[in-house]
Amino acid sequence: MHGHHDFDHAVHEGNLWLGKIDEGLELGSLGLAQSALRATLHVLRDRLTPEMAVHLSAQLPLVVRGLFFEGWKLSQRPSEDDNIEQFCTHVEALLPAGFPIDARRVVGVVFEVIWNEIDPGETAKIIDFLPRALRTLWPQVAQRA
Repeated sequence: MHGHHDFDHAVHEGNLWLGKIDEGLELGSLGLAQSALRATLHVLRDRLTPEMAVHLSAQLPLVVRGLFFEGWKLSQRPSEDDNIEQFCTHVEALLPAGFPIDARRVVGVVFEVIWNEIDPGETAKIIDFLPRALRTLWPQVAQRA
């Protein structure tokens, strides 16, 4: 028995994202790819204003949007991570113990998938909001002056 077409499509889109992350990180596991996506999305989300987080989420596939909002507390102020080390340390803390890939590489691959999969104009707004150091985590083509 098959589910509702729209839900099936949402799951398919989510799996496509996981497959791209899995391939980029050479993990051999969609479960580990999901962990990488969740950790990176949560740290990015927590670095944004609530309004920006909502705008970004509107661009994400339904299943990925669920990961994005999981555990979010609207009242939180954006984190003040302003350098790569802080940002990646927070991502690493959210990855499973013994995760086989360095957090900086995880962030780079997840950001590349986001850049390639959603509207570049919307992504550019997010990138422009971030401190200059964090902008360098995005693909070179996404970075502006």
